[in-house]
Amino acid sequence: MKRKILNILFWSVISAAFIGPGTITTAAKAGASYGYSLLWALLFSTFACLVLQEAAARLTIVSGKSLGRAIAGTYGPKKGGWGVFVLVFGAIIIGSAAYETGNLLGAAEGIRVIDPVNVRAWVLLIGAIAFMALLFPGIRLLARILGFLVVMMGIVFLVTAFLLKPDVGNIFRGALIPFFPAGSSLLILGLVGTTVVPYNLFLGSGIADKTQAVSDMRFGLSVAVILGGVISMAVLIVGTSVTGVFSFVAVGEALASKLGEWAVWFFGFGLFAAGFSSAVTAPLASALTARDLFKKRDEGKWTEKGLYFKLTWGFVLVTGLFFGSIGLKPIPAIIAAQALNGFILPFISIFLWFAVNNRSLMGDNHLNSTTGNLLFGFVVWITLLLGAHNLMTALTKIAGTTWIESGRYYVGLLSVTFLITLFFFYRIKKKHS
Repeated sequence: MKRKILNILFWSVISAAFIGPGTITTAAKAGASYGYSLLWALLFSTFACLVLQEAAARLTIVSGKSLGRAIAGTYGPKKGGWGVFVLVFGAIIIGSAAYETGNLLGAAEGIRVIDPVNVRAWVLLIGAIAFMALLFPGIRLLARILGFLVVMMGIVFLVTAFLLKPDVGNIFRGALIPFFPAGSSLLILGLVGTTVVPYNLFLGSGIADKTQAVSDMRFGLSVAVILGGVISMAVLIVGTSVTGVFSFVAVGEALASKLGEWAVWFFGFGLFAAGFSSAVTAPLASALTARDLFKKRDEGKWTEKGLYFKLTWGFVLVTGLFFGSIGLKPIPAIIAAQALNGFILPFISIFLWFAVNNRSLMGDNHLNSTTGNLLFGFVVWITLLLGAHNLMTALTKIAGTTWIESGRYYVGLLSVTFLITLFFFYRIKKKHS
C-alpha cells in the first residue's frame, strides 16, 4: 500500500503541472459564465491528458528513450531535421517561459486574494522560493513534494465545492452531455488546452522510471491525472458562485458571501499552491526537454546538478520573473500563455502516436492496439482542431476580420482536421500490417 501511495504521489507531479493558474482561471471563468454546462470539456481533456501522458511514459519505460531522445534520434540536426528540432526546442522553452509568468502571477494573486499585498514583491519572493525548490538534488523527491502540495490544493477546492451544495443532477448533465453555449467555443478550447500541455508530455516522459512496470505506471498515472481532472471540475463548480465581472478577487468575494471569510483563505491557498507548484514544474520540464535533445554533447553538464541543466530552468524562471514583475495583468497574461500551447501540441501528439506504434522502439508486446489507436486518433483530432483554431484566431485578429465566427468555418475546420487525422491513422495501420 505504501508503494502505491508513493507511486501516486510521484505521478501527481503531472497534476501539479497542469493545475496551475491557467486551469483555475479558465475553469472558474467557465463556471462563472456558463454554469455546469462545460464540465464535459474538462472530462474530455482529462481523458486526453491520460491517453497522451500514458503513451509518453510507456515510450520511456519500454524503449529506454524519453520523448525528447526519440525526437532527437528521429529528427535531430544530423538527420536533417533542423526545422523540427528547433521548433520543438523553441516552443517548449518559450512556452514554458510564458507559462512561468502566469504561474508566478497566479501564485501572487492567491496571496492578494487573502490580503492586498504588493504583487510584484510577492512574484520575486515566490520566484526565489521556486529557485530553492529547483535546487533539490533529486527529481523523485521534488515530484513527491509537489504531489503532496497538489493533493492539499485539491482538498481545498473539493471541500469548497462540496460546501457550495451544487445540484448533482446538473453536474452529471454538464459532464456527460456536450453542449456549446453561444460564445463558448474559445473557452471550450481553453479548457482542453490548459489541461493537455505539451511540456507536460516531456516532463512525464523525462521523469518516468525505466525500471517501473508499465502496469504500475498506468495505475499511479491514472489516479493522479483523474484526481487532477476532478480538482479542475471542482474549480469550475466554485466558479459558478461568481456574478459580474470575473476576477480572482471576485471569486474570493463570492465565496465569502456564501460560506464566510474562511473560504477566501481556502481559495487563496488553492490558487497559491497551483501557481507555486506549476512555477517549479515549468522550468523543470524545459530543462528535462533540453537535456534529452542535447545530452549527447557534454553529458556531464546535463545532469540534474550540471551547468546546462540549471541554466535552462534558470532561463525559464528568470524570464517569468521579469515579465511577472513589470506589472502585467495576471488574467490576460495567463490566457495569452495558453494560446502558445496550441501550436506545438498537434505535432507532439502526432509524433507520439507514431512512436508508440514503432516496433523498433516498442517491440511487439507494447504497440498500440486497434482500440488504442482509435482512442489516440480521437485525441489527435481534437489537438489538431485546437491548434488550427488557435492559429486561425491569431491570423484573423491580425487581419481584423471576424469570418471565423461563421458556421461554415467550423464545418470546414472539423472536416479538414478529421481528414488529416484519418490520413495519419491510415499510415499507422499500414505500418502495422
